[in-house]
Order: sequence, then structure tokens, then C-alpha cells
Amino acid sequence: MEIIQTILNALTNENEIMMNIISIPMTFIEVCLSFLLFSQILNISYTKKQAFLYVIIFSIIALASAYLIPSPYNTFLNIIAMPVLLYFILKTNSLKSIIAEVTFYFTIFCVTTFIMIIYKFIFHSNPNVLMNIPIHKLCYSTLVYITLFLIYKICKKLKLCITFFDKFDKYNYNILITNFIVGTLAIGIEAYTAYSYISFMPRHLIFMSMAILLFYFAISLYSLYRTSQLEKTKLLLSEEKMYNKTLNTLHDNIRGFKHNFNNIVQAIGGYLSTDNIDGLRTYYKDLLKECHLNNNLTLLNPELINNPAIYSILTDKLYQCEKDDIKLNLDVLTDLSNLNIKMYELTIILGILLDNAIEAAKKCDKKIVNITFRKDNKTNIDLIIIQNTYTNKDVNIDKIFEKGYTSKTNKDKENHGLGLWEVRKYLRKNTNLDLYTTKNENYFTQQFEIYN
Repeated sequence: MEIIQTILNALTNENEIMMNIISIPMTFIEVCLSFLLFSQILNISYTKKQAFLYVIIFSIIALASAYLIPSPYNTFLNIIAMPVLLYFILKTNSLKSIIAEVTFYFTIFCVTTFIMIIYKFIFHSNPNVLMNIPIHKLCYSTLVYITLFLIYKICKKLKLCITFFDKFDKYNYNILITNFIVGTLAIGIEAYTAYSYISFMPRHLIFMSMAILLFYFAISLYSLYRTSQLEKTKLLLSEEKMYNKTLNTLHDNIRGFKHNFNNIVQAIGGYLSTDNIDGLRTYYKDLLKECHLNNNLTLLNPELINNPAIYSILTDKLYQCEKDDIKLNLDVLTDLSNLNIKMYELTIILGILLDNAIEAAKKCDKKIVNITFRKDNKTNIDLIIIQNTYTNKDVNIDKIFEKGYTSKTNKDKENHGLGLWEVRKYLRKNTNLDLYTTKNENYFTQQFEIYN
């Protein structure tokens, strides 16, 4: 009985040792809940290993800062540590890291303030004093954690998430970064002030502060929504512009072919009447090249290539191949609208692989680039296969991904050797991407795999 009474006294009276003991599991619970909440709202994918590392490291930082660094500087250390850990462990971009932090701190500020007001109303006492009593701290924290968990479950049930942060250009990206850094600092300072002085602040000021923060958040989200709509419109306009260019070229080629059709028939008749089969073969090859270009242009249809980013790149590379007299074979055998990869990363990887293929092919006698998009239904993998003819049969496929490595001559080396190294960075960052490089006597092949 004496032990039970000692424990009860420790829980019901101010006790710094007991507070330090219970703060350890509470810190881990709070970090876990924050992780679940912002990863759901921002649609951040992660592995179990990444989640474990984040929770452990951030919890240790939070506990160490609480015991070793005086308030409020420990709070600001946590504010800095959270996006840094997200950036390096979960491999999120800097914008998403900051938004994740703002999302969590804003949510926990609203929840804790609301529950503190209830505490003040029920106990008619200074909540900050009550928070120094272990039993009150446990009850209060339990209410906060249950509320946060319910918010997470509701978001997960309704599939509430924000997914439009990956489509901003550099200018808008920098503006949003600045906006959220300022917002994070403002919310952090406001949350600390409200938490520390809630007993002395009138209720209407607390509610007004919360309302202003809500208004700020609403304006920020609306601005993000409008920006995303502008980005989508920009992509659609770009797609339409490229498609119109394709249609104009196709129209001109068909008109020219129709105009010359009678001459083509007469030429074929001339070769046949003189039994000049070799001449007919040469003439046929030249004619086939023009037909092949028209067939490729016909394939460049947004309904078939239903991904604006891929469509824009393929159109640009097709005209580049036409200019360099490279035969480009294009096969689209799968739906490109729902690839499991960020479009920003896909455009960089695809652009680098195609540029390398075109550059290698144009040095050959037979200038050929083959591009195939297909899906392996057995393994549920989307495949992008790029083949090209090449001259350097001794190229080392194990070294081509090293920084600075290039098979080019000294004259060409200055600005090369970074493309495939850049690709390797994205492959390491994403667990669902792979690239296999092979070569034979005829073709150098890059097979890019996207796991679903």
C-alpha cells in the first residue's frame, strides 16, 4: 500500500522526476502521430525503415533539446530539425518538408489550444500549473493524442490528401518555399505564445488568433490551388501548341505527298518499264522514309500519348531526329496517364536518356532510335525501352553512371559526364525505379522500369 500511495502522490502533485519519466513515451507517441498525420495529408510515400528512422531520430532530438536547451530555443531547434529529417530520410523535396511541418504544428496548435480552454473551463485554474502535475499532464496529452489520431483516421477514411506540390515551375516553387518558411515561423511563435500565456490571455484573443491563422491557411491553400490550376492550364496549352505544330507538319507533308503522287507513280512505272529493280529499290527506300515520318507524326496524338510531359518531350525529340536525319521508331502500348513516378523526375530521366540516344545515333551510318512504352502485366511494371545504334562498342556500361565519366573525346568532355550520374541520383532516391543497361553489336539499350 505504501508503494501505491507513493505513486499516487507522485502523480497528483508537482513532481519533476515523474514529469521527466512520462515525457519520454509521450514524445515518441507525438512524433508517431505527427508522422502519420502529415504523411497522409501530403500523400508522402515511405518504407517501414524510413518511418522507424524518422521517429527514432526526431524523438531523440526532441528529448535532448528539452533537457539540454532552454525554452523557447528548444522549440525552434525542433522546428528546424523536422523538415531537415524529412528531406534526408523520406527524400521529400524542401517545399513538402516545410508544408508537412506547418500542417502538423497548425493542427496541434488548434487541438491543444481547444483542449486547454476546456481544461481552464472545467478546473477554473491556470492550465500551465495543472500541466506540471503528472496526472493532469497524462489526461491532457491523452485527449490531444486521441484527437490527433481521430483526425488522421478521418483523413485516411475520406482519402483527404494534397498532391499538387510536384508540378510547380522554379519561380513558383521559390515563392511557395519563402511563403511557408515565413508561415512556419509565424505559427511556431504564435503557438508558443498561446501555450505559455493561455491563463493570462482573454479567450476572445485566443479565438481571434486561431481565426487569423485559419484565414492565413485558407488563403495559402487557395493560392496553392490557383497556382496548380495555372500550371495545369500551362501544360495543356503547351500540349495543344505542340499538337498543332504536329498537325500542321503532317498536313503539309500529306499535301506534298498528294501533289507529287502522280509523279511518284510515273517514276515507279519508269523503273518497271526498264526492269531497273536496283533503282526501284533505292527509290522505294527514299519513299519509305517520308512515309515513316508521316506515320510517326500520326502517332503523336494526345489521346494516345495521354501524358502532357511525355508528349512534349517526344515531340521535341522527333523534330530533333528529323533535323539530324535519324530514323525514330515509336511504339506506345500502354496508358501513360498514371505512371507511378513524379512527372518532374520522369521528364529529367527521359530527357537525359533520349538526348544520349540521339547523340550516339547521329554519329552512326545507320542512325536509328527505337522508343517503346509498354506494361509487363505479370510483374505490374511500366517499361520505357530506348535503343539506339552506336559507334563506341567498347563503352563500359558499369562506369557510365559515374560522375564525370564520358566516352567522348577530350574536345567534347567539358560539359558531359553528368547526365547518367543525375539519373542514378533519382534511382537511389526512389525504391520503385530501376534502369538496366545492355548492349550488343547493333544496339545500345536502356530499359527504365517503374514498379507499381
